Amino acid sequence: MSGPTPVHLLTGFLGSGKTTLLRGLLTDPAMASAAVLVNEFGEIGLDHELLERVDETVVLMKSGCVCCTVRGELADAMLSLHSRRARGEVPFFERVVIETTGMADPYPALSTIQSHPVVRSHYRVANVVTTVDAVNAPAQMATRLEALRQVGAADLLVLTKTDLADPDGAAALHARLAEINPSARLIEAREAVAEDFLAQDAERVLRVPAAAALAHHGAFRAEAPVTSFALEIETPLDWTAFGLWLAMLLHRHGEHIFRVKGILCIEGEERPVAVHGVQRLVHAPVHLERWPDGRRLSRIVFIVNGLDHGRIEASFRAFEALSQRVLSRQAAA
Repeated sequence: MSGPTPVHLLTGFLGSGKTTLLRGLLTDPAMASAAVLVNEFGEIGLDHELLERVDETVVLMKSGCVCCTVRGELADAMLSLHSRRARGEVPFFERVVIETTGMADPYPALSTIQSHPVVRSHYRVANVVTTVDAVNAPAQMATRLEALRQVGAADLLVLTKTDLADPDGAAALHARLAEINPSARLIEAREAVAEDFLAQDAERVLRVPAAAALAHHGAFRAEAPVTSFALEIETPLDWTAFGLWLAMLLHRHGEHIFRVKGILCIEGEERPVAVHGVQRLVHAPVHLERWPDGRRLSRIVFIVNGLDHGRIEASFRAFEALSQRVLSRQAAA
């Protein structure tokens, strides 16, 4: 195959149904050529057995959590799979699924894939899928930062145990998840198919309300001050200035930025450019084929923990004004 192998990060809090979801998806022919890395926290690993698919492309990492103690093991496992595939020692696979522990912060695993000097030449992050327990998630998100980070990093949220949740509670959870991560698609596990898992829906960014509209939802409780907002910019952006601004923002506040996701209208570019970032990690920008709704504008969604929206927007507007002056001078020269 050409190009880096796509990696799908499957995360979700303890007991939220990651393994059950993956076991079902692996029976779909679309997932037949997926290798699986399972990270378990504990002396005895069971989840890889529960997948009911035991071959050389299912690898268990059980010496700790992928977000802290086994980052090196994750890199070693991924590189070993790549080498063994090249030598024909394992069945061919065209994608990798990493199932994290329930206590994992997704960022370190994403950072390993993106930043490791060798791993990043063979693999790329495709998306983050997060399972959410319809019964227990409200309490988990209120008390555990890991649960919030998992939701905040998601491209796809899969709601599990919906048959056990009361209708009012389910509706409240839907609203809460939409507030925390409005750019993520939300589906129920019983309806999930492989195409949902594999999809990369960058266009959802344009369907997120702008900052003023989201402000009506208000902030979360003090123990979970995670909020989301969107910036909408109608004038084309200077790529260099935007990149500098984003790099400075993430360098200064990255640990408080769960997710930044945007579709950009770049000066001199006909097609939209999609950008994704998790904390201080920014994926390579991707050119989309078309403008999703025909509107040529930039939309950037932020999911932040304890950061003031107004200060982020003010810093962006300052950079935008500076870049516009630079572009005007260049045009006049």
